[in-house]
Amino acid sequence: MKKWQQHIRPWLVKYLALPSDVMLELPRITIIGQIHVYIENHQGLATYSDTELRLKTNKGFIQITGSSFVLKMMLPEEILLEGTITEVKFIPD
Repeated sequence: MKKWQQHIRPWLVKYLALPSDVMLELPRITIIGQIHVYIENHQGLATYSDTELRLKTNKGFIQITGSSFVLKMMLPEEILLEGTITEVKFIPD
């Protein structure tokens, strides 16, 4: 059943103009300057400190590094991080 879903989802995105981030379960990352990062559609917090944030996603991890990090908002699938962001990196499984 999972193989069928993996084949049908890209087709739905392409031919029915459905949002790819939702259909393919991809994270959506919005960066505002160097001070805010808003991430939707993640699967949980893996690491958090004042210099690093690592979130689990469907295909690996999102790692954000910088300094003076503060979690402004954290919901089950959304997170808002504030601080000085120096790097956003995707780490595949």
